[in-house]
Amino acid sequence: MAVPPGQTATTSGSSGVRSIPGRAAPTLELPSDPADLAERAVPLLGWQGTVLPQLTLFGRRVFVVARLRPEAHAERIATGMRPVTDRATVATWTWPELWGVAPPPAVRIAGVLAVARHWRTGMAATVPFARYGEAAVVLPTAATMSHDYVDNCLPKARTHGLGVVAADEEARLDLDLTCGDDRITLGEDEVWRWVHEVAYEQLLVREAAGFSAQGVRND
Repeated sequence: MAVPPGQTATTSGSSGVRSIPGRAAPTLELPSDPADLAERAVPLLGWQGTVLPQLTLFGRRVFVVARLRPEAHAERIATGMRPVTDRATVATWTWPELWGVAPPPAVRIAGVLAVARHWRTGMAATVPFARYGEAAVVLPTAATMSHDYVDNCLPKARTHGLGVVAADEEARLDLDLTCGDDRITLGEDEVWRWVHEVAYEQLLVREAAGFSAQGVRND
């Protein structure tokens, strides 16, 4: 027996199927382009740097916020050392025998941000990066107005030190949870070192395209 939309099917003994009113979960949509939301969320989080184009890092879609380290960047230019994005090569830079030989990180990463419709998706994208520094998620305000968010998301976000920014239907942003400063970080390893090189490459691409450090095209 077909069940009309908005109804929930239940069984009643041997009489077959009957329906009772059901309540559909609200559709969660982002009120603006993810890149726009990420750009405007950064000041609320207190991060300084350029919001790079959305990247896929380890299968996760995130925005990295970074800025050049002038002295290290100048050294890289002087030695002709361009960004190295081959993970196997970068992994060797942490070997003891290469201590003092590998180039210094040429960027400073302020944070990693994910823009998602549901907190579980955003958290899955950012938690791995929270082990190295600040990370946050941007969610639709509707996603933050549920018992699931309060009971499950907020405790997990506080545990991992994640920040949360809510975007309402008119794309107005509000900081719902600040990044925690008492989390345990891993320090710099070959994974985080490689992320720095990817960010360095992206910053140089933007610079070559005529964008300033603030993301404004220099015409």
